[in-house]
Amino acid sequence: MCGICGELTCNGDPAGASLAAMMQRMWSRGPDAGGAFSQDRVAFGHRRLSIIDLAAASAQPMIDPELGLAVVFNGCIYNFRELRSELAGKGYRFFSHGDTEVILKAYKEWGPRCVEQFYGMFAFAIWERDSGRVVLARDRLGIKPLYYAEGPGRFRFASTLPALLAAGDVDTAIDPAALHHYLSWHAVVPAPMTILKGVRKLPPATICTIEPDGRRREETYWQLEVGPRAADRALSEAEWRESVRDAMRKAVDRRRVADVPVGVLLSGGLDSSLLVAILAGLGQKDLKTFSVGFETIGDVEGDEFHYSDLIASRFATDHHRIRVDGSRAIESLPGMVAAMSEPMMSHDAIGFYLLSQEVSKYVKVAQSGQGADEIFGGYHWYPVLMRSNNATEDYARVYFDRDHAEMAELVAPALMNGDYSRNFVDAYFRNCRGTSPIDQTLQLDAEIMMVDDPVKRVDNMAMAWGLETRVPFLDHEVVELAARIPAELKVRGGGKHILKEASRGLVPDEVIDRPKGYFPVPALKYIRGAFLDFVRDVLDAPQARQRGLFNRPYIERLLADPEGELTPKGHSKLWQVALLECWLQTQGI
Repeated sequence: MCGICGELTCNGDPAGASLAAMMQRMWSRGPDAGGAFSQDRVAFGHRRLSIIDLAAASAQPMIDPELGLAVVFNGCIYNFRELRSELAGKGYRFFSHGDTEVILKAYKEWGPRCVEQFYGMFAFAIWERDSGRVVLARDRLGIKPLYYAEGPGRFRFASTLPALLAAGDVDTAIDPAALHHYLSWHAVVPAPMTILKGVRKLPPATICTIEPDGRRREETYWQLEVGPRAADRALSEAEWRESVRDAMRKAVDRRRVADVPVGVLLSGGLDSSLLVAILAGLGQKDLKTFSVGFETIGDVEGDEFHYSDLIASRFATDHHRIRVDGSRAIESLPGMVAAMSEPMMSHDAIGFYLLSQEVSKYVKVAQSGQGADEIFGGYHWYPVLMRSNNATEDYARVYFDRDHAEMAELVAPALMNGDYSRNFVDAYFRNCRGTSPIDQTLQLDAEIMMVDDPVKRVDNMAMAWGLETRVPFLDHEVVELAARIPAELKVRGGGKHILKEASRGLVPDEVIDRPKGYFPVPALKYIRGAFLDFVRDVLDAPQARQRGLFNRPYIERLLADPEGELTPKGHSKLWQVALLECWLQTQGI
């Protein structure tokens, strides 16, 4: 887990002048070491978080003169030892003991489609010395980020958007389509867009090849297909249950590979509790678990310690409760926002930010339960889509934060150029490989929403403190299995039925059958006191008024009644607009 960056030129200028600024902006992603490499038109930079093969031999950028390749890599290849043995059998010689060198040898053996051999999360760039070609790739589920910015005669890439801003010469104008997505789709901005016109992100499961003259092409190497298969029709619920158990056991076990201790972010919900149960069953000793809680406001509980304590006690973990009062949360908001590669409105960002700060004092790696709701049908809008006859209409009604008419009340006229979000969803569903509204929705959420909401959020917040998070539910074999399971077995009984049944006997029934919880941060749902003052200061700042993204009467209405308007997911519309403006100000835009 690291931060990578690079610069390529095709106009005769030497590359590398921007590396130092980009690397410095990503210091928290790799506080253990840094390195740079440049040769003529190609320059790579790297910040290292040492997890596998702590020796200097695995430092990056890694150069293999014998193969004529150089690489910078962020992530972890969980099956690297098996691949190393296979490649050694083919005659390759290794000078290190980590996964980075395995990528180089795999690339030499199989070319860019080597990514199909990898179990893991990754974003990397490889330079071919002899051809001058550079190849970028991102993992199947987009767990690891990769942003890029183009200018005359040059191309830059980095693990974070702020690193590209630090390099300079970026068009920071707001992208109208991205703004529409942000404000209607709970801050999700689908790849390749970002909120800024001048920065794009490589889509998940994508290989990007850049020739020395600057020509670029992309190919998708993996696609999810949600829906039943003819070969699976005879499978019983019991058989699906056992398949889920087996796949999850393999996924959790894969993510134990490390040369440092691995903990678990334990919310007290089913997903993280199952990870703890599986690790205990695999014989994991002295497992460190971590939970965070906030102060209660009104009838909104600020923690789920009852359930996390139950799991910690049942499996005898070394458990750490982290209590956060309102003053600490408000003090941490600027740092949290600065850590975002893109603005993300979900309340739990501050929870993961403060949790990661504490967890990083004990471990460098933690497993987390992100992705289970999306792939196993755990959210409240899925039952609606089970009964739907119009997927676009019903999805927009139960998920979008506001409709297009309300968008016109909020957004400045110059940025209102179309109903981008609804059109995007409608086009996606029409081209979707699934045929039923529920399968189309599950695929949309897995390929688009999940990548640019919960997965990105956890990566950003954890890496702000040099903490690597691993997500077993996003093992691609688990995701492919879940995609084949009949939707009714996933959505039944309030959601995640098949996962709940697979967990019985492993996780206490009290946790399995509890009402669904969310990462509770009451102060950002009911914005009061110091939090309201913070929001008002952001929206009243000279930069905000001069920028003029939003129609002021709408903003005044929200400020006058900050708790009166919530999204269908129960989040504050006021916080959504304030967070975007705060992010822009924090980035110096």
